[in-house]
Amino acid sequence: MAQTPSPDDELAGTEQPFVQHLMELRDRLVKAIVSVGVVAAVLFFFPGPGALYDLLAAPLVAHLPKGATLIATSVISPFMVPLKILLMSAFMIALPVVLWQIWGFIAPGLYMHEKKLVLPLVVSSTLLFLFGVAFCYFLVFGKVFAFIQSFAPKSITAAPDIEAYLSFVLTMFIAFGLAFEVPIVVIVLARLGMVSVAQLKNFRGYFIVLAFIIAAIVTPPDVVSQLALAIPMVLLYEVGIWAAQLFIRHTKAPEEGEEAASGP
Repeated sequence: MAQTPSPDDELAGTEQPFVQHLMELRDRLVKAIVSVGVVAAVLFFFPGPGALYDLLAAPLVAHLPKGATLIATSVISPFMVPLKILLMSAFMIALPVVLWQIWGFIAPGLYMHEKKLVLPLVVSSTLLFLFGVAFCYFLVFGKVFAFIQSFAPKSITAAPDIEAYLSFVLTMFIAFGLAFEVPIVVIVLARLGMVSVAQLKNFRGYFIVLAFIIAAIVTPPDVVSQLALAIPMVLLYEVGIWAAQLFIRHTKAPEEGEEAASGP
């Protein structure tokens, strides 16, 4: 006998067959891929793969000795490396569209209080990752390359390989992008009840040590980049504690609010 859905159930009547879910997922994936492809096509013609690589390499080139340039040690590197940067740039620019498609797929299956939890986290985590990448490119790279070049003997002519440089840049971008996600991790852990705000505050001293250990592992062995990663992580941890208190207060399920109101 079929069970009559509760009139209070927000999701009543929204169930779809499994095949229909797969078709919707396919359509949204196609739209996401097409958006990345359109942006990539635009970037291919303007400013072009070569110009994008020049832009990415600008912080390093600015600190190379006069007359020094980057080199390619592989035959296909001059083609493949700019192409990888083109695709990476296209994905980052089209990321809002990609995330919108993901949100459009999962939103119908969420309750209202869950939507209040998920959507702000998706948007803020994306912005924080992009802020981390921008912080690394505009502020950290210049300091790091200047520091490294100051230790280079005059008898050595720097000529970095473009593939090695791309690998270094991606590693740094990912490291700083993920480091800027610290508030999101703190908020999620607190909202799920895995840790309390009081425990997060008590863990503050340990996190400072942990931040410097992580910075020492994932960044080059220079003081500048390690401090540039560790200090923002510590500050963002404090932001996460503050934001977690607000987030928990405004994303409670209706039954949680009723229990809190009827509690002793």
